[in-house]
Amino acid sequence: MSKREQLQELLDLVEDKILFIRREKILATDPVTIFSLEKQIERDEAERSNILQEMANVEAEARSEDLYRALMKLGYREQVRSFLKFQKTQSIKAFLIHGYPEYGQRWLLNRLMTQHIRFGTTAKEIRIELDRLGRKRDVGALWRELGRRVGLEHHSPTEVAEGVFKWWKTQNVILILHYVDCMPEAYLQELLQEFWLPLASKPRKEVSQDNKFQLLMFLVDYEGCVGCQNIMFVEQLEPTWEPKIPIKLPAIAPFGDGILTDWIETVETEFDTLPLIEEINKWDDPAQAILNKTENGIPELVFSEICKMCGCNWYEEKDRWLKH
Repeated sequence: MSKREQLQELLDLVEDKILFIRREKILATDPVTIFSLEKQIERDEAERSNILQEMANVEAEARSEDLYRALMKLGYREQVRSFLKFQKTQSIKAFLIHGYPEYGQRWLLNRLMTQHIRFGTTAKEIRIELDRLGRKRDVGALWRELGRRVGLEHHSPTEVAEGVFKWWKTQNVILILHYVDCMPEAYLQELLQEFWLPLASKPRKEVSQDNKFQLLMFLVDYEGCVGCQNIMFVEQLEPTWEPKIPIKLPAIAPFGDGILTDWIETVETEFDTLPLIEEINKWDDPAQAILNKTENGIPELVFSEICKMCGCNWYEEKDRWLKH
């Protein structure tokens, strides 16, 4: 029995009880008894209000979950396709997620983590926000935080890499560096040369062939500038590719008419209870209507508009949806 069904059953019992006590009150003649019955009705009505509120909350959560699952099917096909190609190869990889502001970089990261990495929700995760002032200007702040996360008193890149490597031998590890666009190019070069390169060079020397664990690093660029820097990335899977070279996923682009039209068709068949369906039916060309309100398909503006059409707030929902 679902939570909604349990609450409905409880509500039916409380309403039957209220109806019964009201009948008893009509028949009662003793003032004390009448007063007692009135108080009991007040308590039962308060309980009914609480149940109704809980039912409303359950229904809102269910709608939110349906909307989340629907939005997880929207766009990012090129990025997902490229990620999956590389994910089938070596057990250690670094990925660059990049695009202009409000292009949904964190949304894509969470989509990969929850849908396409089987251990995405159970791995040892280290998440660093690089947009804080101290980390923008001092690469040592990054090493100190990474070192503390690994449990080290000393924070040299080599020691931090060694600490992460020890984790990797016994569990899946995911490193997430948000806002790498805030780092000077020289700092990012240092990160890759002094931290990632030693890690990525270890499999041939020290990692046993039957090691079942993976080590992934995500560099998340929210300005669309890192992919243009003088840093070596690989974009296509070639036989000569080695894990020491980070993978640049395709740049995130606006959602076009075709992407939105395909998604709307998916929603109409798989999520027909969403309030969005009523809004879609009001327009001759719903995809174009969304594009007109979102600066021609900027991803996060599209998410915001779709949430609005479903009666919810994108900024509130994404705080609950995005865990990584």
